[in-house]
Amino acid sequence: MSRFWSSVVHNLSPYVPGEQPKIDGLIKLNTNENPYPPSPRAVAAITATTDRLRLYPDPRASALREAIAARHGVTADEVFVGNGSDEVLAHAFPALLKHDAPLLFPDITYSFYPVYCRLYGISYELVPLDAAMRIDLADYRRPGSAILLCNPNAPTGIALPRAAIEALVTEQPDRLVVVDEAYVDFGAESAVPLVARHDNLLVIQTLSKSRALAGLRVGFAIGQRPLIEALERVKDSFNSYPLDCFAIAGAVASIEDDAWFEETRQRIIKSRQALTSGLTELGFEVLPSLANFVFARHGAHRGADLAAKLRERGVLVRHFQKPRIEDFLRITVGTDDECGRLIGLLRQMV
Repeated sequence: MSRFWSSVVHNLSPYVPGEQPKIDGLIKLNTNENPYPPSPRAVAAITATTDRLRLYPDPRASALREAIAARHGVTADEVFVGNGSDEVLAHAFPALLKHDAPLLFPDITYSFYPVYCRLYGISYELVPLDAAMRIDLADYRRPGSAILLCNPNAPTGIALPRAAIEALVTEQPDRLVVVDEAYVDFGAESAVPLVARHDNLLVIQTLSKSRALAGLRVGFAIGQRPLIEALERVKDSFNSYPLDCFAIAGAVASIEDDAWFEETRQRIIKSRQALTSGLTELGFEVLPSLANFVFARHGAHRGADLAAKLRERGVLVRHFQKPRIEDFLRITVGTDDECGRLIGLLRQMV
């Protein structure tokens, strides 16, 4: 601590990202990274951009917004881009979610949400998941300014269908609904097609997971123009150049490489099914995931103990020391070999 700290800093409990250790031979299944490399076209585009380093990047990232718009059937003016979906969310909180009534989101979800609320002085209310760890939208019929949902939810991996999201935004037209779709490409239904007919819906996605570009930091939001303008006003009051020339070039090329995207995501979906089967055979309860991870617990073993024993054997998984989920492990879907080695180790432990 320092006597120069502001009251804001004193009161923060920062988000803690997954461990990124530098240990040779480690099987890293703790941060939901893609086990496969990004599109070769993306790598080539990044390499070809070195001659632009002396210049500022396009502050609007127009080429990227146009590529995203073309893929999702919207206009470029309905797209906002940022330095990863975390930054897009960071702008959404002060731009669209800071009101007198509390923001509503699940009690078990992406743990950055309450951090942002505390940073920006936003009141919030946690809405408990049901006994099956699912979001019950009927529980959101309560006073509040807006609703924030991670879909598929993290860390559970459980997804709401698009029809449920549409029912929510239709039932509550005067309340903004923000849907964080970081994992949507692994089998869930995106809410983006609903944007055209609902002005109270903002959808946020990332290229970190399904596009294997976690190191490039590119995220985006899609919504009707007034919502996007709010994000732009905040961004341009903070940083006019959140995406560098490498990020723009690599992201555009990745979005345009549908074949690579489809091949790698289908491999992950298939591996997820095999991982789920392997864990179930060992006696784990595995929640029905549509993400690139599974959330599982074993009735005879504490989650913390299993995570520690796996780490001793060179395998990292994510464990959350939090009420209701302290015995679960969040396990990223790795390659078939990585998942097989994990199952082999767990077979010895349980």
